[in-house]
Amino acid sequence: MSALRDELTPLLGAKTAKALAGSLDIHTVSDLLRHYPRRYAERGELTDIAGLEIGEHVTVMARIEKVTSRPMKARYGNLLEVVITDGRRRLSCAFFNQAAKHSKGLVIGKSGLFAGKVTVFRDNLQLANPEYELIDDEADPSAMETFLAEMIPVYPAAQGVPTWSIVKCVRQVLDTLDVVEDPMPPELLKRYGFAGLEDAMRNIHRPADWAQLENARKRLKWDEAMAVQLIFAQRRHSAISRPAVGNPHKDGGLLDAFDKRLPFELTAGQREIGDVLARDLSGTHPMNRLLQGEVGSGKTVVALRAMLQVVDSGRQAAMLAPTEVLASQHARSLREMLGDIGQAGELGAADNATKVTLLTGSMGAKERKQALLDTVSGAAGIIVGTHAIIQDTVSFAELGFVVVDEQHRFGVEQRDALRSRGADSTSPHVLVMTATPIPRTVAMTVYGDLEVSSLREMPVGRSPIATTVVPVAEKPAWLDRVWQRVTEEVGKGHQAYIVCPRIGDEPASDKGDKRPPLAVLDVAQELENGALSGLRLGILHGRMPSDEKDTVMRAFTAGKLDVLVATTVIEVGVNVPNATAMVIMDADRFGVSQLHQLRGRVGRGSVPGLCLLVTETLDGTTTRERLAAVESTTDGFELSRMDLELRREGDILGSTQSGKKSGLKLLSLLRDEEVIAEARERSQEIVTKDPALAAYPGLAHMIADVVDSDRAEYLEKT
Repeated sequence: MSALRDELTPLLGAKTAKALAGSLDIHTVSDLLRHYPRRYAERGELTDIAGLEIGEHVTVMARIEKVTSRPMKARYGNLLEVVITDGRRRLSCAFFNQAAKHSKGLVIGKSGLFAGKVTVFRDNLQLANPEYELIDDEADPSAMETFLAEMIPVYPAAQGVPTWSIVKCVRQVLDTLDVVEDPMPPELLKRYGFAGLEDAMRNIHRPADWAQLENARKRLKWDEAMAVQLIFAQRRHSAISRPAVGNPHKDGGLLDAFDKRLPFELTAGQREIGDVLARDLSGTHPMNRLLQGEVGSGKTVVALRAMLQVVDSGRQAAMLAPTEVLASQHARSLREMLGDIGQAGELGAADNATKVTLLTGSMGAKERKQALLDTVSGAAGIIVGTHAIIQDTVSFAELGFVVVDEQHRFGVEQRDALRSRGADSTSPHVLVMTATPIPRTVAMTVYGDLEVSSLREMPVGRSPIATTVVPVAEKPAWLDRVWQRVTEEVGKGHQAYIVCPRIGDEPASDKGDKRPPLAVLDVAQELENGALSGLRLGILHGRMPSDEKDTVMRAFTAGKLDVLVATTVIEVGVNVPNATAMVIMDADRFGVSQLHQLRGRVGRGSVPGLCLLVTETLDGTTTRERLAAVESTTDGFELSRMDLELRREGDILGSTQSGKKSGLKLLSLLRDEEVIAEARERSQEIVTKDPALAAYPGLAHMIADVVDSDRAEYLEKT
């Protein structure tokens, strides 16, 4: 008999186990049985060929319509071409120098499963040397049992491991499977009417009918939801197990002084979230909060007010940015907003002033030494930098609060590193911010260890941004108009950004026959000598020396440059109100959220912003749908949902949190909001009573089975 945690080699043999491990990262019985079918074909039903994407590895079920064999003109040998059909569309299968091997079995009228990589030959879709399994009514019934069943499972496959191989492996494992104890607590099985795990495993792979399949899916979705939410419940419990120091509001302190000199009225949303943060910071439970808000909604002001409350209590606040460009921009912006109350040690500083210190990894030795001294002595109340400032080599006098800008670039492990940075066995309060609004289910699943606040209201004075897709493959003349518009904006005294996906000093690599992404260095040179000659162009990218980046950014901010050609280093935080236009080259190479972030750099002053999305992708493709979505709305919350609908959700947890696959194979972040919310509540109840899951060993094993080994290791550390 086989158990879920058993290795596959003794069950399937070394060769098969090695293929599954190498191609699909499947190592155990649980890995294989949680590699669920992506769809099911019913007997006699031919799978739709329409919608196949070039470069995908696919499995289609079809009937052979035509078979021809001929010598190849371009090279020695013969070509066997088999045309298959689903009744509406045709697909060519080409076998090179294999006619003798395949022509006997591949005859007109036979049906089967054909698997391979979709390519194009003479404008027609083709599978080259595909693997196949024919369905033959005259074959041994037991050998064809799966393919003649009412519901045929079709699995996510890989080169060398086609779906029918997975079917056979699953059948072998199910024949010996014995789940001794269900990991889900009996009370939850009874409360929600779930199938037992063994029944669910069997029925998702070999369902008798759709109702049986749905019951199996319902149970296995809960496994995924519970595994993820238990991780976050344990994280939340661990976060509050180490106390924080309270920082109550101080009358007449820096915060009150700052509020008095604010040149604008805070929005209702800024005041409301400010009150929530003030309460959190006053308590001795460490704050772990995510602040999500639209681009330009005023999150920085909210964060600064919270930092001043902590500084008023005699402690330090740190602000982490994902790039040195953004760290420098934040430090400059905070100093400007604070004025004389942020100039401690300088001539003209207010009596109770604090100091804002910038600390980055590539600072000169003298500058860095002074910044480290200011930090360890407590002379600096606010320290701004990249993630380098949470390294062990940086010592704080008394760190009470950390603000993390752009949470999606700052992972779980880095948040964990913050817990030990408070003084005297305390944790600092933590606020993470993102200008990428997140649907509720994603927030519960990706940021489940954090409380979530949303800032939806835009401050008075923000100008509208018009966005237009520029389809240069269909309308090449539009590109000339793009550069005319940039010139017109500069002629009005404004400035513009041009964003490219690549720097240009690295080897250009890309998949397939597509050209390499456009590069900053190439585009800047071409424009300087061509369409934008006579304008003052600057270049900015992440591999420039720190002082050079700062010099360029200062020059652009001061209006000494007309156009800044840059990579996504200007994606967040960069604030130049005079910049009114942005051109994003190869816009299809960026994600929806990234495009929304980028265009938030314009329209920050009194003049409306313009964002032009230049692309060679054709109308009707999913990529163009994404660009059309960005064009259609500037509502980041709406865009985040549209983005989720347009892309695969399966790896969202893993890629954001640890770089590994999440294991969310059945759970939909769009459609399963109720499941996720229920699992969150039940997980919290269990972990509150039993943080180590000592009484629930099955759940602890399920976490490792469903999510991944790295997460299981993390749970042991917390």
